[in-house]
Amino acid sequence: MAYLIQILLPLSDNHGRPFGPSEYQRVRRELRERWGGLTAYTRSPAEGSWADEGEDFTHDDIIVFEVMSEVLDRPWWRDYRRQMEQRFRQDVIVVRVQIIEVL
Repeated sequence: MAYLIQILLPLSDNHGRPFGPSEYQRVRRELRERWGGLTAYTRSPAEGSWADEGEDFTHDDIIVFEVMSEVLDRPWWRDYRRQMEQRFRQDVIVVRVQIIEVL
């Protein structure tokens, strides 16, 4: 059994200002150093949309970073998510985990 942890990062802030490549390079470096590797889906941004508290929908272009690990260090990931929320100026950054079986 292993864990697949995914971080969904926006391409721009809430005012539409794009983040520079150095922000994503930093994330790559941090994840490689901590977890020994990663996969980044950066060629075509994924699209996210969700309903706000009203009737309006919000849209984001995102990239996804994935890490596979045999250990789920929840405190580390919670802290890292908070760091990403500050660095990417977001109310919420989604970090999700799935239990996987490597064949």
